[in-house]
Amino acid sequence: MTWTWQIEDADGNPIDTPEADLGSQGDAESWLGEHWRDFVAEGAATAVLTEDGRVVYRMALDAPE
Repeated sequence: MTWTWQIEDADGNPIDTPEADLGSQGDAESWLGEHWRDFVAEGAATAVLTEDGRVVYRMALDAPE
């Protein structure tokens, strides 16, 4: 199984992300936890987790107030 993130701007356009070998959902979630602030600084608004091309879930990347 391959777990990947698609990072999108507010218009749904993909933002380039570094390649990452994410072998499990937990690995993918940890990886995003380490990098999401950098993506937001680049204009990211949404992260979409996929497993072998199937969307598992989408989430907003805004910081809690």
